[in-house]
Formats: sequence, structure tokens, C-alpha cells
Amino acid sequence: MPRGPASARHRRRLGVVLAITLGVVGVQVVGGLVSGSLALLADAGHMLTDAAGIAVALVASTLAGRPATGTRTFGLQRAEVLAALANALLLGTLAVWVVVEAVRRWDDPPDVAAGLMIGVALVGAAANVVGLLLLRGPQQESLNVRGAYLEVLGDLVGSVAVVVAGVVVAATGWARADVVASLAIGVLILPRAWSLLRDVVDVLLEAAPRGMDLEEVRAHMARVPGVVDVHDLHAWTITSGVPVLSAHVVVDARCLAEDRSGEVLDALGACLGEHFDTDHCTFQIEPVGHDAHEVHQHP
Repeated sequence: MPRGPASARHRRRLGVVLAITLGVVGVQVVGGLVSGSLALLADAGHMLTDAAGIAVALVASTLAGRPATGTRTFGLQRAEVLAALANALLLGTLAVWVVVEAVRRWDDPPDVAAGLMIGVALVGAAANVVGLLLLRGPQQESLNVRGAYLEVLGDLVGSVAVVVAGVVVAATGWARADVVASLAIGVLILPRAWSLLRDVVDVLLEAAPRGMDLEEVRAHMARVPGVVDVHDLHAWTITSGVPVLSAHVVVDARCLAEDRSGEVLDALGACLGEHFDTDHCTFQIEPVGHDAHEVHQHP
């Protein structure tokens, strides 16, 4: 049976993580304002962006679960990918803001209340650990959930950086430790944003699903009894957990004469479902020599 978007199966977990994240944002904003810590405010801003991203992911997963129509034959499944794109752009923008603000404060770092800073950061770290545990399994199935998972992971690293900075300020009085932690948070966000953006672009540009070797797929298909050749082979991803494939399949004359095309189609579908986890496949059965009529033939 064809599968739906992967994120739709994990809405409840996304909702729990969203509630936890919003709670921590409130605590961090108050703690950052009272303590004067830029690192704590940066981490709060990071988590607020993450909360917005998770909320978008929840909405997108709901839209992606809507049935297909005559004008949208795959429904709104790509909404999940667009949500992941928004997450990536938000992460990148936040990283730039944090770095710029940290550089601005370098020459005149404000005094910070280290004890409060450490306590609030530890609360944030604990909440992040809970969020990671909730999303650890689902993030392997969905770009949308993976975006949320990476955001929570970045939050955890940010909270740890704030704790370390607080300890340094408390032990040495070096106020720039808060600015250094802010820079570290900004720098750590950028690779995560790039990784997510790269995966989203691959989906939008209809690259072959990650880990799928089309030559290996072609070789498997060619071993099906009756198949002579495979060309115009395409594979792409509609959304996380929904890879699709299409191909022109040349079968021998005997297969056509004995009306065994249906058997070939069944065997091809079973092969791709079993070996490549691809359920949605479209095949065009052709007799030998038909490719001479195809002007734009793809390997």
C-alpha cells in the first residue's frame, strides 16, 4: 500500500516538542533580560525560531496528508518540503543576526548575572534532551521532522555553550565569554541550515532519492523474465518517505504474444518495492524496436 508523508505519522511528538520549546523560550527570554546575557537571548531567539519551524512543520504535515485531486495529483505532499525550506532559511538568517550582534558587543560586553544564566541554560538543556529523545527515531523518516530534530540538537549545543560561558564568567569575571558563546551558537547553526537546505534543494530539483543507484535499479529490472531493456529511467522524491519511479520497459516478442505484460508489471513492482523501498512506480511497456520512434530518449 502506498505510504503517506512520513511527518504525518509523528504529529503528536512534534506537538509535544513544540510545547516544550515554547515553554523554554519564555524562561530564556526572562532569564536573558534579567541576567543581561546575549548568549541566553541568542539561544532564546534560536529556540523561538525553532518553535516557529516546528509549528510550520505541523501545519505542513496536516496539509500533506490531504487527499489528491484532479489538479493536484499528489495532493499537498510537497508542503512538507516547503516547510523544511522555510526552516533552513530561518536558521540561516538567525545565525547571521547572532554573529553580527556578538561582534557589535565585543568591545563593550555588558555585565551578566552568571548564576541566573547558568540555571536557565540548564533548564533549556534538559528540555532539549527530552525533545531529542522524542524525535530521534522519526527524524530518520522525514525531512520535516529532521529539520525539527536538528533545530533541537542545535538548541542543546547552544544551551551547553551558555552554561560553559556562565561558568567562565562566574569563575573569572571575563564578560566576553558570553559574547564568545553567542558567536559559537551562530557558527554552529550555519552548517545545520546548509545541510537541511541541501536536502530540500535535492527534492525540489527532483534528484534521485539519496542512496538509490539508478544503474543498480536498472540491473535489477533487467533481470525480470521477459525484460530486454530499460530506458527513460527516472526516480525522484515527492516528499519524505514517498519516492517515485518511472521507466520505459522493453519486453521480448514472446512476452507480448503470450499476453504476459501484466506478469512483468507485477514482477517489476515487487522488485522495486522489495529492493528499493519504492511503491509508486509507473512503467511503459514497449516492444523491441519501439525506441526508434522516441525522439527525446533518456538513458
